[in-house]
Amino acid sequence: MAAPVRKRKKKSKNYFTQDTEDAIVLYNNTPDSEVRSTIYRERIHYAFFKLTENIIHTFKFYYTEEDNLEDLQHEIITFLLSKLHLFDPSRGAKAYSYFGTITKRYLILSNQKNYKKRIDASPVSILEDDDNHSYTIDDSPINVRLSAFIDEYVDHCTENIYVLFPKGNDATIADAILELFRKREDIDIFNKKALYIYIREMVDVKTPKITKIANQLYAVFKDNYIFYLENGYTDFKS
Repeated sequence: MAAPVRKRKKKSKNYFTQDTEDAIVLYNNTPDSEVRSTIYRERIHYAFFKLTENIIHTFKFYYTEEDNLEDLQHEIITFLLSKLHLFDPSRGAKAYSYFGTITKRYLILSNQKNYKKRIDASPVSILEDDDNHSYTIDDSPINVRLSAFIDEYVDHCTENIYVLFPKGNDATIADAILELFRKREDIDIFNKKALYIYIREMVDVKTPKITKIANQLYAVFKDNYIFYLENGYTDFKS
């Protein structure tokens, strides 16, 4: 009779384990630098490696000054290592959440800076309208009209926010989204997931809730913008 075939155990996908959490606390409480280096190398580094790798690819943070993503990852891991001593478990946060947040913030700032550099370095197109007025691509008649509409749209939604969103904390979420429109001149956002991170930094809600409120705001925007394009003026209807 043939011996039963043993199934191989699947390798755990949970790379940031309780042992990692404990190792970070131990690292911070260990005065000996050589012992700390061993703790980091054997029990922390792999977790940081996988954490940064997953966040880069999940949120598509691909605008970088580095020649390749591995260099970017090494840069972030080095940054996390410099922040290890700041983690305080007595505040109730898990190390996974704490260092994940730091990584996302680092990448958002880095991607904003490098995306802006690419835009600034791009050749500027010149457009002419029928009256021989010249515009750069950012000052094109379409973009100028859209910007003017957005200003009126934000004012309308802000003034009527509790009418549009009377339930629970919906108005707070809507205002956080509108804040991105108010600050659009200073924000270089190119990634939908990065937008959600920004909003979650302002209001502690889950992504489906943000999506629901954003869809309601978009419905107001779409119907009124079509009217604006067809008539040349706004007549907002909620």
